[in-house]
Amino acid sequence: MSTIAAISTAQGQGGIGVIRVSGEDSFTIVDKIFKSVSGKKIMDIKGYTALFGHIYNNEEVLDEAVVLKYVAPKSFTGENVVEISCHGGMYITKEVLNAVIMAGASLAEPGEFTKRAYLNGKMDLTEAESVMDIISAKSKSAARAALFVKDGALFKKSQQVKQLLLDKAAHLSAWADYPEEDIPEVSEDSIMEAIEESISILEKLLSTYDMGQVVKEGIDTVIVGRPNAGKSTLMNLLVGREKSIVTNIAGTTRDVVEDTVLVGNVMLKLSDTAGIRDTDNEIEKIGVQKTFDKINGAGLVIALFDNNEVLNSEDIDLINKIKDMPCIAVINKIDLEDKVDKKYITDNIDNVVYISAKQQDNIDELKNMIEKIAGTEDFDPSAGIIANERQRNAIRNAVNSLYEAKESLAMGMTMDAITVSLQETIDYLLELTGEKAGEEIVDSVFHNFCVGK
Repeated sequence: MSTIAAISTAQGQGGIGVIRVSGEDSFTIVDKIFKSVSGKKIMDIKGYTALFGHIYNNEEVLDEAVVLKYVAPKSFTGENVVEISCHGGMYITKEVLNAVIMAGASLAEPGEFTKRAYLNGKMDLTEAESVMDIISAKSKSAARAALFVKDGALFKKSQQVKQLLLDKAAHLSAWADYPEEDIPEVSEDSIMEAIEESISILEKLLSTYDMGQVVKEGIDTVIVGRPNAGKSTLMNLLVGREKSIVTNIAGTTRDVVEDTVLVGNVMLKLSDTAGIRDTDNEIEKIGVQKTFDKINGAGLVIALFDNNEVLNSEDIDLINKIKDMPCIAVINKIDLEDKVDKKYITDNIDNVVYISAKQQDNIDELKNMIEKIAGTEDFDPSAGIIANERQRNAIRNAVNSLYEAKESLAMGMTMDAITVSLQETIDYLLELTGEKAGEEIVDSVFHNFCVGK
């Protein structure tokens, strides 16, 4: 394979910019453009050693730089790698990269460094996918979950099942193919036990998918209610800054105001909406319709009710619309006189919180309720989670094959038929980890990676 290079730090101004070079000729290529103050060459120093010097474009000095040498196979890609740390200006990093390419390197494709790590056996496909999840993590939980997958949490679970089934399939094949040998017969009970244990492990993994998406992608959350119920005040409180305009004038919020906020372990893609009411104002009508559109597509609804106002028809309609959805009824303005029908709300909505957004009272209780509904209270990232649809499909197919094996065994079918289903399950697990994955699958995994990783 050719020697590749790319900028591995974010584009823009920064203290340091890193250009990564990977491939058989990486040492020779960088030696063409780098001169250390000590006079030493990268080719001649030990691995995992740094040199300080200057990057040159012909005879022109581009920048001061520190180069770090990694020797195959003990590098991220499993190849010879040089990382050039220069000043993090956009111009400088691009010029240093250009000098590396002019010296003989090829510009890396998106995800090509990680792809080479996978191809060189440094990680399996689930671990490779987790690299991008670590980079894109927007919360502590998402980062930790991705890190545990990177460390092999998902791979180890799949390997456990694969080895369990391989042992049974190999024993069955040997017993069937070599009847003249004194190979003990495999009992149906032991096969069934292995199948059921495998199903249990894989179905537990499948159950992590929804939680994984919540942790990774967040929840589309909409704040709804009548005008002046305190929606914008709550929005600003959760976001931590003035995102929505707050006034005493009904209908101030006429469009959807959106932001992303971390509440405990849950990332909310938060939308503050127009107040729900009948209005003759055409612009406000559009805003109210957008509110209902947002409710229909929401993963969580936070419905505000004014403690100082009696329930009206809009409140009742809202309650009836959301009561069967994941929702929280927030009774706001508890610092004012009680006029709202709390019993009607609690009779129809299970999750009710009493707050004063203006006084910032009981906000922690609301945050705890959000975590409870999201299911992140007992989230254990170390157990391994399914991070994407590709992984889920592979595991789901493996489970289906196991159920076919279980059914075949119960029907008294031949061991050959059962062995076929077990081998099919193993193939799906190999597809999951990339040990037996087509080029199309591998390319699709790395397609969305950033350049430089």
